[in-house]
Amino acid sequence: MIIEDKSTVLGIDEAGRGSVIGPLVMGCVIMPRDKLRFLKRIGVNDSKKLTNNKRKIVSRKIKKIAQFDTRIITAQQIDQQRLNGTNLNQIETNAMFDLIKTHKPDLCCIDCIDVNETRFHDLIQQIDPNMQVITEHKADETYDIVSAASIIAKTTRDREVEIIRQEYGRLGSGYPSDQTTINYLKTIENGEYPDFVRKTWTTIENIENEKNQ
Repeated sequence: MIIEDKSTVLGIDEAGRGSVIGPLVMGCVIMPRDKLRFLKRIGVNDSKKLTNNKRKIVSRKIKKIAQFDTRIITAQQIDQQRLNGTNLNQIETNAMFDLIKTHKPDLCCIDCIDVNETRFHDLIQQIDPNMQVITEHKADETYDIVSAASIIAKTTRDREVEIIRQEYGRLGSGYPSDQTTINYLKTIENGEYPDFVRKTWTTIENIENEKNQ
């Protein structure tokens, strides 16, 4: 006789942390522990290792076999919170707390955003002392549930950026390492950046300094 383990596992990962354009998306996937094996079968992998088209396909499959949820934090919200003294790690942690408290898993597995894994583990553990917590660097490469969350986060962010792109044209990926993104930002005059640009980013400060030289 097979005894099924109905305890729930929640994986969390983000997309868009370092982007200068578009939102930060925190994604999570929730499944019974005894169903986790199905994630590998549908092609779940670290989202960075999948093509854009493959991510979309696997994302749809994830949504058919698991619960999922996201928190979309806009560029405006990020700027406002940073100006009020809240750093990016805290912004992400607040979104994680919200997801965990909403879904109340038995096990929570997170791609650690703190350089100190133990410190971050203890912070998450405060939510529920009875919840098992795993916080590791590169968890999206190690745990299928976190890989699934990374796919949900990435496809959600890609969709949000595509909406912006349809109205504003060539923006690139939105990351400072993308020359298309930098070229777009340099076309903006008088510091009148749209709301989807993170104005508190060093990238913007550098561009403005170049213009003033």
